[in-house]
Amino acid sequence: MATYRSIVGHKINKVSSDPAEPLTGQMWYNSTTGTLRGIGVVEAWSSGAPLISARQAGGAADQGTQSASLIFGGYSPAFSALTEEYNGSGWTAGGALPAARADNKGAGTQTAALSFMGLTNPSTHTNTSYEYDGSSWGSPTTMNTSRYDGGGNGTQTAGLGFGGYTTTSVANTEEYDGSSWTAGNAMSTARYSLGHAGTQTSAIAATGVTPPGRVANVEEYDGTNWTSATNYPASLGGLRGFGSSNTAVIMVGGATSPPTILTTAFAWDGSSWTASPALADSASAGFTSGSNTAGLYAGGTRTAPGTAGTGTEEYNRSTNTITGAAWASGGSLPTATRLLAGGGTQTDFITAAGFPAKTEAYTYNGSSWSGIPDVSTGRYGAGGAGTSTAGLIYGGYITTAQTITEEYSGSSWSGGGALNTATYSAAAFGTLQTAAVTSGGIPSGSGPSITNKTEEYNGTAWSNANNSPINHQNSGGAGTESSGIVCFGKDPSANFGTTLLYDGTNWTTGASGNQARQGAMGAGATQTSAIFFGGNLNPPLVGSTEEYNGTSWSTRATMAKAREGFSRGNSGTSTAAIGVGGEDATGTIADSEEYTGETSTVNIANFSTS
Repeated sequence: MATYRSIVGHKINKVSSDPAEPLTGQMWYNSTTGTLRGIGVVEAWSSGAPLISARQAGGAADQGTQSASLIFGGYSPAFSALTEEYNGSGWTAGGALPAARADNKGAGTQTAALSFMGLTNPSTHTNTSYEYDGSSWGSPTTMNTSRYDGGGNGTQTAGLGFGGYTTTSVANTEEYDGSSWTAGNAMSTARYSLGHAGTQTSAIAATGVTPPGRVANVEEYDGTNWTSATNYPASLGGLRGFGSSNTAVIMVGGATSPPTILTTAFAWDGSSWTASPALADSASAGFTSGSNTAGLYAGGTRTAPGTAGTGTEEYNRSTNTITGAAWASGGSLPTATRLLAGGGTQTDFITAAGFPAKTEAYTYNGSSWSGIPDVSTGRYGAGGAGTSTAGLIYGGYITTAQTITEEYSGSSWSGGGALNTATYSAAAFGTLQTAAVTSGGIPSGSGPSITNKTEEYNGTAWSNANNSPINHQNSGGAGTESSGIVCFGKDPSANFGTTLLYDGTNWTTGASGNQARQGAMGAGATQTSAIFFGGNLNPPLVGSTEEYNGTSWSTRATMAKAREGFSRGNSGTSTAAIGVGGEDATGTIADSEEYTGETSTVNIANFSTS
């Protein structure tokens, strides 16, 4: 019998602790725990960032990867022309389809995709196809048969469309060569709303709807003919799949009749179906892409038939355990407070004041809040910066806007240099007591007017800096004095998603956020790595999170509670942020939530020695 040594070339090492960076295939004996250990393969789903727009039944670039996916079209309930791109962390807007459509299908990659067939509003079957180059969709070509909700796979120059619905379910197959569609051999079973995956020469069709109902039939395509294969474990509609060929596929979700939306997943190896880990949330008619070791499922019908969702889940079969980015409950403030000032990190935070003109101040160590001496002047809408041993609060409102600045030493508050212009509800950023920035806000004696004034604090005095490009208030801020970002506020007329970037001297305008909202809180070490969360769409309140990478905005995990009125000041980093207090649909709250970015750790497992 072969031994580990004969296979690998050396014996199993005896160690007192697990290696810091174990290699795939490596095994060792841990003498401290008395266990034989090595890297084990783990198969699981983890949460991803939500779609920008909730929708179902659209097209996806099925040959895209988990870190470079593309979806387009769909409905919720209106037909959509929106395109969204996934970078492995979040979704960002791409170039819109020339016309809104649903039940279209897709092929290709994020930078070379194909959309074809579908349904245009109100109920017109289409044979139009379009190519995507990574930024925009080109001129149309036409399929031979107008249809919707069939199957689609392949690449932009070797696409495959099959099945679907016209005035009845159809079995037609068509192949695309990059310029035109030609007829291929038909499927054995006409159907629509089916699961599909693979390429033009190695495709699979599973389940679907065909009068008189749902079927479990499975067929494989070799580039010429369809042949029957082992039936899927259930008769479904809305099944979705991903995989690089018809022998390496994961099929997910779907719905039974009468409609029960499923979480189940099954792997196909070319001969049999094997149960795989289930989705966290039930899903049907969503968007999928990737391989059978690293796939993606987004949107689709979720809690009830016809109700689209924004959820994204990532499937991985690897030696790493993936934990998706998420918000989790943190320690609650001793007193429910909104419109407070604050600053620091997730494990070293300071907050003070709040509505209505409170003086209370607290520090946070990552698990609990502790009371510290009150500030001298109660107020709300003030800005903040610093840490639990070197904090800062400035501006705010009592019966009028204030110029007052107070500094915290770790034991007491003392007066600092006054603002040059009294303001409240201004954007606040900067991470240090000696390097803080305020921009915009509502000045004293100006009624409803909003300012664009910017000031910098050096630990002693405030100095006027260059004005920001627009007047704004209730905006979020993040970053440092020399690399700051302001977004998601209100100009004199409306909420905005405008991005304002500050380099320590000048302001420039960046790409707009995905939502026009005010009152979002910001966190981030620099303007190229910042997240903003929560706010008010006027109405409603939202808990959505977006990250800015210096070029574009993409979605991140959503907060448990939609809220605004957080502590105002930089609140951690883009991978470890904190949202404190504020106001949700029930009123002023004491809750805090903590954000942790996606993590990946090696899966070390015990092995049997018998």
